[in-house]
Amino acid sequence: MDPCETVEFSENIVRSFHSFVDQEIIPFADEFDKHQQIPRSLIQSFAQEGYLGAIVPSEFGGMELDAYLLGKLAEELGRGCSSLRSLLTVHGMVAMAITKWGTTEQKQQWLPTLADGSSIGAFALSEPSAGSDIKAIQTTASYSDGKYLLNGTKKWITFGQIADIFLLFAKLNGEITAFLVPRNTKGLHLKPIYNMLGTRASMLAEIELKECEIPAANIVGRVGAGGTYIAPFCLDFGRYTIAWGCVGIAQACLDASLQYVNERIQFDVRLIDNQLIKKMLTEMLTDVKAARFYCNHVAQLKKDHSPDAFLVAWEAKYAASKAAVRVSNHALQIHGAYGCSGESSLSRYMRDARVMEIIEGTSQISELIIAEHAFQTLN
Repeated sequence: MDPCETVEFSENIVRSFHSFVDQEIIPFADEFDKHQQIPRSLIQSFAQEGYLGAIVPSEFGGMELDAYLLGKLAEELGRGCSSLRSLLTVHGMVAMAITKWGTTEQKQQWLPTLADGSSIGAFALSEPSAGSDIKAIQTTASYSDGKYLLNGTKKWITFGQIADIFLLFAKLNGEITAFLVPRNTKGLHLKPIYNMLGTRASMLAEIELKECEIPAANIVGRVGAGGTYIAPFCLDFGRYTIAWGCVGIAQACLDASLQYVNERIQFDVRLIDNQLIKKMLTEMLTDVKAARFYCNHVAQLKKDHSPDAFLVAWEAKYAASKAAVRVSNHALQIHGAYGCSGESSLSRYMRDARVMEIIEGTSQISELIIAEHAFQTLN
């Protein structure tokens, strides 16, 4: 395929992402938020389009999207519904871990079903007392007679309410290790979590593990790889898709605001003719473009297999989440009471944007890491 054909192919795929979000998600996203769930029918449609297999290798039935197209898919989903974008993220984390560290048997068993959506994957790392500090997890694993016994509690597990397979992290002999834990495993109990600030349709759950028995073959990678390789690798994927999703949130708020100020009359003039409104729109537009530029930069670094991609993804997630919060706040201010009402999606976008500053590394953790790296480059 020559370069021109490659560009046209990519543009056609991005247009299909955009059309799917416009038709299948945006008209219903506020209802998803209200009822705090994504309908199974939409997840099935999402899978039928191939999007659940976005990063699954083609040999297992996946789309095997490159970094740029994956990012554009995440952006479009963020424009429509951040809860569905979060499914792309956590499902992708499981698929990526199995692709990179799974055994031949694990790949053959799980990747085809993750690709076609007959299995939903969830990432189970966080605990009541362990968030950004993954070394603080207290869930344990012990080996006995060819099997592992898991004990502990996981919390804030995105799509844990409906997941079929969990990539779950526990300490085995004091070392953080990754395991594949099917939903129907004896000793695994799920408790739904409701009424979160944002991404309310992401169907969070708490997982309680009591003498939860899994085969020895369900370990992913080697003992200790969960903390040193697998979790950081998956979280990098998460930050990358979240950053793009934040661009989508900000774009949706900008689009809504541009339309509103062109139609709204105040003191006998359109809002667009108000200089203070123009200032806000300028800030929103440049925030959106800057965040998208950052994300495109990461995509290129990933394509080039650059070692800088990992840190720049931190920066992009930090910058894009901050931008999404600023843009959504401006949009709400421009829309006034209407933006605060149930007739508008803007309060959902604002709540979702605020959550993006917390998940996959808080803004404060990001600042510590980014600043420390900047200091090191000077010495």
